[in-house]
Amino acid sequence: MKIKFWGVRGSIPVPGANTIKYGGNTTCIEIRTDDGELIILDAGTGIFALSQTLLREMPVTANIFITHTHWDHIQGLPFFIPIFIPGNTLRLHGAFDPISGRGIEQIMEVQLQYSYFPVREAEMKARIEYETLMPEQSVQIGSATITPTLLNHPVINFGYRVDCNGKSVFFTGDHEPHYNIYAPDDESYEEYQTLIEDKEKTIIEAMRGVDVLIVDSSYTLEEYSSKRGWGHGTFDSSITMGKKAGAKIVYCTHHEPTRSDEMLQREFDKVMACHPRQEDDPECRLACEGEEIMI
Repeated sequence: MKIKFWGVRGSIPVPGANTIKYGGNTTCIEIRTDDGELIILDAGTGIFALSQTLLREMPVTANIFITHTHWDHIQGLPFFIPIFIPGNTLRLHGAFDPISGRGIEQIMEVQLQYSYFPVREAEMKARIEYETLMPEQSVQIGSATITPTLLNHPVINFGYRVDCNGKSVFFTGDHEPHYNIYAPDDESYEEYQTLIEDKEKTIIEAMRGVDVLIVDSSYTLEEYSSKRGWGHGTFDSSITMGKKAGAKIVYCTHHEPTRSDEMLQREFDKVMACHPRQEDDPECRLACEGEEIMI
């Protein structure tokens, strides 16, 4: 498989002189199977640049898997150029929304309201298909198997594992490690602790042994203390997750938008100094817009 990062920032795009090295676009990851099937994880602003490269290989069938529906993960979708061109197919996969009672089709319906976007869905020239997914129920895209796992975020968020010809990658989307909402002396503490430990085991097993783990690493430990419950992880939690899962490489992503490249590198280096790599530990890297990985 080939993996390419097209967007690695969280919350809001921040292009400019201070984000040239690691990139300013929001989340989008391209995966190409050995047979050339196109799988796209999330449709942040990075998907626009990806779509421009696809003009060389028309017609295309793009399978886009949405982790969750917050803007920074879907805001590039109306600008995915192939949807304006006849002969192309866009298959949009994602979760059922228990709040609205709707499937993944509501992403396009909401974004393409005429008050907010000048082209309505009915005017799109490509074929658009929707597939609402359920946790742990795999789907097949050519030679690849994609399995969604429910993670922890303020809205329904799927992490996706992609397996193809003995190689694997897992992307968390946005994920905050579960924590106990009760004080240790509360009568509900033990019961809740058992529940979150079971959830953590499920998540770790879903990631078990992947070649590449791409994980939400928005905050430092110091920042997290004031942002608990916002639905994001830390550099430290990402490294710990990679070790528990036995991943080979961990990519920290969803970079905090207020951090310049220099600040991002400095914080990452500080964390790595506190976690010297031991035998069998994964290699840890910062996700970088434009980087390609072959596994």
